[in-house]
Amino acid sequence: MDSSSISRRSLINRYSAATTVAAFQIIRPELVRGQGKEKLRAGLVGFGGRGRQAIADHLKGTENTEVVAAADIFEDKLESNLRWLREEPRNADIRDRVKIDPDKRFIGFDSYKKLLQTDIDVVFLATPPGYRPEHFEAAVAARKHVFCEKPFGTDPAGVRRFMAAAKKSEELKLTVVSGAQRRFDRKYIETFDRIKSGAIGDIAAAYAYWVGTPVIQQKAREAKWGDMTWQHRAWYSFVWICGDQIVEQHLHNIDVMNWFMGAHPSKVVATGGRCWRPGDEIYGNIYDHISADFEYPNGVRLSSYCRQFPTGQHIHRKIGELLVGSKGRSNCNDLAGPGPNINPYVAEHTALANSIRGEGPYVNHAMAVAESTLTCIMARESAYSGQEITWEQAMNSTLDLQPKEFGYDVKMDVPGIPQPGVYRFL
Repeated sequence: MDSSSISRRSLINRYSAATTVAAFQIIRPELVRGQGKEKLRAGLVGFGGRGRQAIADHLKGTENTEVVAAADIFEDKLESNLRWLREEPRNADIRDRVKIDPDKRFIGFDSYKKLLQTDIDVVFLATPPGYRPEHFEAAVAARKHVFCEKPFGTDPAGVRRFMAAAKKSEELKLTVVSGAQRRFDRKYIETFDRIKSGAIGDIAAAYAYWVGTPVIQQKAREAKWGDMTWQHRAWYSFVWICGDQIVEQHLHNIDVMNWFMGAHPSKVVATGGRCWRPGDEIYGNIYDHISADFEYPNGVRLSSYCRQFPTGQHIHRKIGELLVGSKGRSNCNDLAGPGPNINPYVAEHTALANSIRGEGPYVNHAMAVAESTLTCIMARESAYSGQEITWEQAMNSTLDLQPKEFGYDVKMDVPGIPQPGVYRFL
């Protein structure tokens, strides 16, 4: 069903209450440029495939908004994806609101700082996740509302930095919507309400799966690319900037589990490795499968499994969640009643604009999805090291994967594949 065929405001007013913390009041946060129906001006940091789609989803899900600024470290990425927004036939209904003039296209590792100095009201953060804590911290300091693609970091030091900024964003009543779009899916929201009302009884066990295919962004390295340029072009293959599959991708499912459980796990034991990824540099240093056994504070266990194997005959695929209760079970989206099926990637942007303008519930998912990010990092580090890892250990970890120097030709050696018993969680 086309999202334009129903009232966007009525959809959010009806279904988004379950995505907010009950203690929050419905308020009208101040805009940077005004209040109420003032036109929203948006900027994008990270103009890759996810970034350009965030723009498209935002403009399809909102009215009286326009995108006026963009930043990326690669000019070719910015320009090619800007052309896609303006020339792709499916974008015909939104292209007039893409108003990114040449003087509002910023290139380089500090380009996000220049973008945040413009008169935008809301910023979309869609770079590879290694940059998320730094960029979010800067956006909050600039008092911008934020659409923040998941995950919210790749190491404990970064996630703690994000959490500190999340607390500040709450104090400032800034809207923060995450890319964990299941939180805006009507079927998930209604099922959440039913389960909380006792539809399946007490939850006894939980399961989460992302059993899919690899993400490979580059086929080969060009001779002119320095190490840092190469690792950005092929970012999904490197732990420091990607976080590994369990953090970058499987977070969707684990975030649903934390949301429905109303808590984050207290500890985890995990295992994983590489079955098929060769040693060529395009495959980096991430695992291709991880299984994890989480335990929540109430003793309920979550069995989590993710893998990325190439498409082939008889290769099993499965993406989803399962909760087992004392009176039944649910896949977390099967207890909803009849209603419109709005694309959740669009619905999250409708909720973003309505929260900013005060036309819908206040939304700030910064802390909740930061906790889900750290949950995933716990499991990755357990698989890498072979250790049981507790939430307290993760929160106190000194692990910081971020480079100390940034530049297109900066030399960057790639750490080896983590080996349990040799690799140590810090």
